[in-house]
Amino acid sequence: MPENASTILTRLREGKARFVRVVWCDNGNVIRGKAIHIDALTRQLEGGEAVAVGLSAAQQAIPVVADAVAPGSGLGPVGEVWLVPAWETLQMLPYAPGQARVMGEMVKDEQPWPWCARQFLKRMVQRASDQGIAIKAAFEPEFYLLRRGDHDSLPADNTPFAATLAMDRHQEVVMAIAAALSAQDIAIEQYYPESGPGQQEISVRYTDALAAADQHVVYRETVKAIAHQQGLIASFVPKVFESHAGSGCHLHLSLWEGEQNLMSDGAGGLSDVASSFTAGLLHHLPALMAITAPSPNSYRRLQPHCWSGAYAVWGMDNREAALRVPSNFSSPSPTHIELKTVDGAANPYLALGGAIAAGLDGMAQGYSLPEPVQCDPGVLSEAERGDRGIALLPQSLAESLAALDRDAVLLDALGEPLAKTYRAVRQAELAAMDGMTLAAEVDLLLERY
Repeated sequence: MPENASTILTRLREGKARFVRVVWCDNGNVIRGKAIHIDALTRQLEGGEAVAVGLSAAQQAIPVVADAVAPGSGLGPVGEVWLVPAWETLQMLPYAPGQARVMGEMVKDEQPWPWCARQFLKRMVQRASDQGIAIKAAFEPEFYLLRRGDHDSLPADNTPFAATLAMDRHQEVVMAIAAALSAQDIAIEQYYPESGPGQQEISVRYTDALAAADQHVVYRETVKAIAHQQGLIASFVPKVFESHAGSGCHLHLSLWEGEQNLMSDGAGGLSDVASSFTAGLLHHLPALMAITAPSPNSYRRLQPHCWSGAYAVWGMDNREAALRVPSNFSSPSPTHIELKTVDGAANPYLALGGAIAAGLDGMAQGYSLPEPVQCDPGVLSEAERGDRGIALLPQSLAESLAALDRDAVLLDALGEPLAKTYRAVRQAELAAMDGMTLAAEVDLLLERY
């Protein structure tokens, strides 16, 4: 019997689990799972067998738009890989009695499979560790609560930012979400209604990078499940309503050495290592956006004057900057940086892994940050932006994919197999959604993200 088999089975029996979902997040950013029945799992664990779930290799080449393999992905009907449970992530599902969840990692021939997004993030975490750096992170997702209308989806309320009336109206569903997240060991920081009608934000505490990506998968699954049980739809689609705020999924990052936060220079600015890391993010951002803002719908959100980070700039407490350095009330600032050009269409393992790769390259190359921008770049004239080297970030997925094609650092980090398939998936989505109206995009994506 494996060393921890008895502990696993005891926990599942105490939780009265009948199925264990082995979950992964694919290149289309759909969270998927296959479930093992407790009887089969018991036979395997007690018999000393390796636990794994078979999966078609082509599953990593499925775009969000259809259950069909993306052309040019390098994957097809031949080939089997195995989802191996990462048992340290095992959780009972408070919203699905009788079921548990564990994150899966893709393995072939007893080796990590190059197409596995979770393994990619682990490689980037190890790359940072090899340089004496530990990465901590948190995703900050926004989402809409919606009601299904006769012909479309309607906001669950019509209140403004942080209105306590919205808190009262959604008290039941928010409390249920919070309880379910807490039951899965996710530390909640704040909650408030966001500026869009029915839009919400429940922020969670930072943790180690791999755990942060796992945590975001749990968050999405939990929010959507609880909302469904309350007769609502929760959607993380980047842009649901033309005239209302889009939904970001800002990525907060910090660099550590042991218990020491390395971000501050002690005088209110970024340390040298944090500056180089941030400069690397800024340098690679046009290409990185193909991973962090990977849907045609993403670019409806990433517009000037929308606090979404449309320009390649950084700034202290500047919410129009793509990279914001937040200040803190009770601790030396800064403690972390915030990447705003991330949204709910992004696979969290790929987004965080890509960000780490970009930042580490900034450290390796000794990149320097330009002067911070302490205004809305969109109010500057074109000449002023040109003089200050302020560039508009990609305004379409096609632009960011073209930038990714030219970015040897990010392509090398992903590895040729994953990079090829990832790009094919995005090209398939781009072709399928070409010319779609916003309403058609939302109808397609609403319950997939």
